[in-house]
Amino acid sequence: MDPLADEAPSTPIEYEPVSVKDVLIEMKDTAELLIDLAYSAVLHRNEDLAREVVRLEARMDLLEMRARMSLMMAARNPDDAERLAPVLGIVAAAGQISDAAGDIAKVVLEDIGLPEAMRAAIPEAVETLVRGIVVPESDYTGHTLKDINLESETGVRVIALRRGDDWLLNPGPETTIEADDVAFLRGPDIGIDEVYEGMTGTVHEPPVIEAQPIPDLERAVDTIVHMKNLSELAVDLAYSSVLFDSEGLAEEVGNLEVEVDALESRFEAWTLQAAADAEDPVTLRGLIHLGSATEVISDAAIGISEGVLRDIEVHPVVRMAVEESDEIISRVEVEAGSTLDGRAILEGVPDTETTMSVIAIRRPDEGWLLVGDADETASAGDVLIAKGTRTAAAEFEDLARA
Repeated sequence: MDPLADEAPSTPIEYEPVSVKDVLIEMKDTAELLIDLAYSAVLHRNEDLAREVVRLEARMDLLEMRARMSLMMAARNPDDAERLAPVLGIVAAAGQISDAAGDIAKVVLEDIGLPEAMRAAIPEAVETLVRGIVVPESDYTGHTLKDINLESETGVRVIALRRGDDWLLNPGPETTIEADDVAFLRGPDIGIDEVYEGMTGTVHEPPVIEAQPIPDLERAVDTIVHMKNLSELAVDLAYSSVLFDSEGLAEEVGNLEVEVDALESRFEAWTLQAAADAEDPVTLRGLIHLGSATEVISDAAIGISEGVLRDIEVHPVVRMAVEESDEIISRVEVEAGSTLDGRAILEGVPDTETTMSVIAIRRPDEGWLLVGDADETASAGDVLIAKGTRTAAAEFEDLARA
């Protein structure tokens, strides 16, 4: 029996007046959450997380259809059609990311098979993300996120809540934690353990991983992790290119997509070579599945930035949606003598108290530098593109001023 059959029922969708901006915000936030949940489901071999991916994928299908209907109703003449065409591309791209996340979840739900070496490598590539159900007797129950101040106290952030069939993708300071909420927590292992136990009343038990050393497999695993990081970076840069109407950033998205394609080709070769030394080659099937789905995410980034590359004016509704989504994208110029001037940026994180993550730097004489694998030092005159919470973005802007 298909384990997804009962999770994503087909329901009729009728046109109803909705705010395109609000739908785009929800689609962007949903797509980002889907990527996090899907890879975490694989890491923890967690069917509950994988089923949440399927729930969200069904929600995304609904949002995509509503967005298409609203955009069709909004096009009244050829000029409208030209300006709205890139918006349709962004809608389609979010749908592609959703489908790719669903394919990743199938690795768990359909027991496609994945070597332990993959699970051993992913913890170095992503923050810990867990799912827990809030118990009535929890000290957090009935309190707002502002009251419990989790992020400041533990470094753990509530990135989403599911309350029945309703999703809160952007829980803010005034959001109240309620009994039976399904909470999605992201943060460092030590903080996660404490918060998870406080919310659910049970101890968080991370998976025990015993990896078998197979040289070609190790290279394949390193490559798929690198592909994942580059694909997520491509999506971030694509939204940044739209927000700042930057052709330079859009071109970098294309460069990343080409690199991911090349990595996938080498990855498939190494995986096939590793099969010769594996006790059970069938367990490598999930790696191929992951590689294909990850490459789709980088392809989707091209769809987001296509309008910028074609020199079509960014529609205001898209810019507003990016500005108001869950993790916002910020652009700052480093002033001489500011806190950021001369500060190291290690794996995207500045050596400051801020929780913003730098994804790209534009230097006056060097153009765009992508931050992630390489460590850089911020200098006066640098333009930094970073993402994080709205509060962190405001603090980050202050750090850039002298």
